Amino acid sequence: MAADLIVRRFARVPYEPVWRAMDRFTAERDDTTTDEFWALEHDPVFTLGRAGRREHVLAAGDIPVVAVDRGGQVTYHGPGQFVLYTLVDLRRRDLGVRGFVATLEAAIIDLLAAHGVEGALRDGAPGVYVAGRKIAALGLRVRRGAAYHGLALNIDGDLEPFARIDPCGYPGLEVTRTRDEGIDIDRASLEEELIDRLAQRLGYRSVVTGGATWEPA
Repeated sequence: MAADLIVRRFARVPYEPVWRAMDRFTAERDDTTTDEFWALEHDPVFTLGRAGRREHVLAAGDIPVVAVDRGGQVTYHGPGQFVLYTLVDLRRRDLGVRGFVATLEAAIIDLLAAHGVEGALRDGAPGVYVAGRKIAALGLRVRRGAAYHGLALNIDGDLEPFARIDPCGYPGLEVTRTRDEGIDIDRASLEEELIDRLAQRLGYRSVVTGGATWEPA
């Protein structure tokens, strides 16, 4: 039986080549294209979504700001943060955009709960929070029923860059990371667990690991 999900793992990579690769993948895919997850971390970057306003970037300093095509406001990506790009045919999974967002959030909440941490949602602000502090961000783009971009979970990276922005457009929003919430298992295991939980929630029956399909410039 052919796989219905391919998981590709990358090392630390710059943001823009990955974004361009996701865009190409989605533009070229058809009804037979296998869904993919891309698991990685980024060099430091602020990304500004389609609804983003530059005034929410308070003091970027030496970190580049990239305007992108996902939904949402401004966020930060950098080392120590797990980014999972979800290149998913929503029609094939019988999901709308809201249902897909809820599935991503539920997988993160499941992961946290398995390690004794209570994750929560916030009205009008997609993502997952712990005691009011944001631990995971979501941002998506959907084209012809196919989603790309995805989620970012703070694990053990430097949180200082979040103080240079209004995270997700909310002045003063605090952020946290799994390490500070007492989750001390190794990072690779935590990432694999989140991938597994999300794949199960999306109903994938056959999952394989694929090699890289592109090389960052």
